[in-house]
Amino acid sequence: MDKIVNFFTTTEGAWDDGSVRLTTIGVVLVAIVILALVVVPAITNHSKSENKAKLTTKQLTYSAVALALAMVCSMIKFANLPMGGSVTLCSMLFIVLIGYWFGPYVGLTTAFAYGLLQFVVEPIFYTLPQMLIDYPLAFGALGLAGFFAGKKHGLQIGYLVGVIGRYIFAVISGFVFFGAYAPEGTPAIVYSLGYNATYIVPEAVITLIIISIPAVSKALAQVKKRALAE
Repeated sequence: MDKIVNFFTTTEGAWDDGSVRLTTIGVVLVAIVILALVVVPAITNHSKSENKAKLTTKQLTYSAVALALAMVCSMIKFANLPMGGSVTLCSMLFIVLIGYWFGPYVGLTTAFAYGLLQFVVEPIFYTLPQMLIDYPLAFGALGLAGFFAGKKHGLQIGYLVGVIGRYIFAVISGFVFFGAYAPEGTPAIVYSLGYNATYIVPEAVITLIIISIPAVSKALAQVKKRALAE
């Protein structure tokens, strides 16, 4: 088992605190998983089953563009916290939009892939459970917006639900895996709640204000109409 772990991870290039980094083979493996998530469903969309969830070529195209925009905006940081987390240029919005346009299946698939992409950018982690919670699960929660695709004010509600989902996973990770970093006398859960709110809440508030501006809301509605057009 140790040989397998060492094949995919290394301490070289990691932080000096017990963390490990994916090897090139490990990064390639994650890349294959991402491709499988978004490409395989599109290739198999010829299924005759009407009830089978599938990803169409058009949805794949929109998802790929959203992933690219989200990655670029995630690199534009207004604040970067020392233990991870940052206030970015509305990067979460692009992933939420996919769920809002195409529903939960496409939204969750895209969001999960986005989490893995975020991990690949800096593939350093401590344990597999910590990596899963901090990346595919936390960012994957943004896809929950898809459940509100047909609701009134669905974009705002879906965005809020998706961000809360990401916040919950971030708090769990902070409490379970990074509680030791809490200041003396501060409970780990309180520290995690406050720390993660520091970067998630400001971006969420700014984004909600922006997408609630009538001109922006109208423009996004037009894009959704085109995305759903046959």
